[in-house]
Amino acid sequence: MDAILSRLFSSEEEELYVLDCLGYFMIFMAACTFVALLFQDVPYGRYAPSTARFRVDARIAWFVQELPAFLVPFCLVVWTSSAKTSLLPNQLVIAMYFCHYIQRSLIYPFLIRGGKSTPLDSFVLAIMFCMYNGYMQIRYLSHYAEYPAHWVTHPRFIAGSVLWLVGWLVNMHSDHILRNLRKPGETGYKIPTGGLFEYVSGANFLGEITEWAGFALAGYSVHSTAFAISTAVVLSSRAVSHHKWYHAKFEDYPKSRKALIPFLF
Repeated sequence: MDAILSRLFSSEEEELYVLDCLGYFMIFMAACTFVALLFQDVPYGRYAPSTARFRVDARIAWFVQELPAFLVPFCLVVWTSSAKTSLLPNQLVIAMYFCHYIQRSLIYPFLIRGGKSTPLDSFVLAIMFCMYNGYMQIRYLSHYAEYPAHWVTHPRFIAGSVLWLVGWLVNMHSDHILRNLRKPGETGYKIPTGGLFEYVSGANFLGEITEWAGFALAGYSVHSTAFAISTAVVLSSRAVSHHKWYHAKFEDYPKSRKALIPFLF
């Protein structure tokens, strides 16, 4: 792996410059995505166009598209000379990333019950994003990120870690609720209840946005911040779309329930 990277970059300074550029570019793309999502929903799941010619089974799509987000970082940590991985702050922030993607890429796809197939173009874009982001996050954390002494006791790191943990738990619990809405053999959509779904339509999205916001706070870099912004843009839009969809489909949908932020929005 080191040999491959040494061919791509003439020096560590050049690679770090590229990593920083990737972070700023992700923020730029998040801004473009925000504008685009004002006019169109992300085309997968219930919003996938019926005219899509090529589709991928939901379980296969989730597994294959999320796997690079685990494999690329795994290779970077295991098969590169990364002195920063011996430092506790780096280890903890890297662990946050891996905790999410071990569950998301190696466990979650096999728990899916049904699910609509994914259009091929959305599937390919997801793979590219996971490779891009996986490399950017973990290469920076494992090889370049430098934190001050006692960073793990800094209020910023502690707050970020707590936010990450709360978001991670909310995300997994909300996914559990959604998976168990239908009994075996049942089809169609149901109103989710329990947990944060009592307050918002996008409880699972709120959990993941909170998780990566905590990751960004604990990691304290343009790279982690870019990912948190990108996640917030896409998932907040999806939460609003779900909220509108639920109200249109179910006459008895709770009127007090908000889209994403309890009691506010």
